[in-house]
Amino acid sequence: MAGHDNLNGSTEKSGSGMDDLPTFNAENMQNNMKVILYSRTFMAIIGGVIAGILGLTSLTGFIFYFLVMAITSVALTTKAKFSIHSYFDSWNRIVFDGFFGGLMSFVLFWTFAYDIVHIF
Repeated sequence: MAGHDNLNGSTEKSGSGMDDLPTFNAENMQNNMKVILYSRTFMAIIGGVIAGILGLTSLTGFIFYFLVMAITSVALTTKAKFSIHSYFDSWNRIVFDGFFGGLMSFVLFWTFAYDIVHIF
């Protein structure tokens, strides 16, 4: 993950004596968001295949998805060395972005793997 721009320090001061504001490089932020999206999509696919192979059905499959996404959030936070504000503008980015976007991929691969293993 790319951090914020440190060329001139991590903060800039205005001439009017306002509070220090962190500066972020927009290109790094966009790259970090892509990493989150790709990681969540990949984990949704892998989680769907695992859920299908295990034969999870109904509510247990969806609980498994939320568990996989929670583990992914913890892994991304660990990858950021628990310094979320160095890489993102808020903690919501790492916890919630792409959370429901991977749900359709999860369901697709969940039903596909379940059909292959348990029906055919």
